Amino acid sequence: MKIAVVGGGPAGLYFAYLRKRKHPSAEIALFEQNAADATFGFGVVFSDRALDFLRADDPETVEAIAPHMEHWRDMTLVLRGERVAIDGVGFSAIGRLELLKLLQARAASVGIKPEFQRRIESADDLKTFDLIVAADGVNSWLRANHPQFRTSTDLFRNKFIWFGTTKPFETLTQTFVECEYGTLNAHHYRYAPDKSTFIIECDRETFVRANFEKLSEDENKALCERLFMQTLEGHKLISNKSVWRDFPWIWNERWSQENVVLVGDALHTAHFSIGSGTRLALEDSIALAKALELEPSVHTALARYEGERKPIVEKIVKASKTSAAWYENFPEHMKLAPLDFAMSYITRSGRIGEAKLREMSPKFMARYEAAR
Repeated sequence: MKIAVVGGGPAGLYFAYLRKRKHPSAEIALFEQNAADATFGFGVVFSDRALDFLRADDPETVEAIAPHMEHWRDMTLVLRGERVAIDGVGFSAIGRLELLKLLQARAASVGIKPEFQRRIESADDLKTFDLIVAADGVNSWLRANHPQFRTSTDLFRNKFIWFGTTKPFETLTQTFVECEYGTLNAHHYRYAPDKSTFIIECDRETFVRANFEKLSEDENKALCERLFMQTLEGHKLISNKSVWRDFPWIWNERWSQENVVLVGDALHTAHFSIGSGTRLALEDSIALAKALELEPSVHTALARYEGERKPIVEKIVKASKTSAAWYENFPEHMKLAPLDFAMSYITRSGRIGEAKLREMSPKFMARYEAAR
């Protein structure tokens, strides 16, 4: 089988690696429009549970990645200067470029040679392939040129901007602040010993009052540094084409059309507040590779992939949307006392209740119940 993988992000690289590892003689071409060392954003985060799926299917890749990850066992919420720790909520993080390099190395180890700076813009470029894996991200050209996928795209109401910083935070932290323009939130966590991701989010009213849309990239960075001065403690923000954006909700009713199949962000998005985007992309690649092993034809394999994977993704995306709905109203939640605010936050997706919290976060629950 001759396979084209369009997109050299985590989903595309990992699928190519998995397939070539099982079938050393397979013809697999991987096309990536950017350079090998180009990436946008900073760190990516995985929950401890999210890493378990990879460990079960591919321990060798986990062993290659794990030494480059930062780990912590708690998370922290900061409201009106008061810190609330929630124990037992483990996460790991790694720089996005570091992860791409490691996956590129895994792909190279089985003979995959990506064609970087190769943009696919015509169906003629792919007509000789038996299977085309669309791993070309949120702005997928392949998806846009196949209306049969029945794609829907909605925008999250809040605005966000993605920075890095030289301040290494101890845990994944959510800092909520009030300022002269309104309310903002920062999602921040370290992904290297000396670097952290710093995503700032605000409601549209605050966005308009702060005049963010009319500021240059440097002016935006300077204003955000001032608004989060206490959090950054003298450290600077790092910009990488950092602009205010709307988070896009992408969903496809059909996952394949003839010999074209979607994976990763080309297929679906999950809000960054639950840290599952990269996990979902890698899981898609695992599921697709397994389906191709179990079925005799591309057609039946793609049907199996969608049939088995879709209910799982729907559940995670639903939780992601519930989480995002909480963020759309975070200015109202900020009126709560810090411990009540933390309880509202940690139970926002509906997947965790008080009974579960007593089991996984005993220190937080003891503090919460003592304050009731």
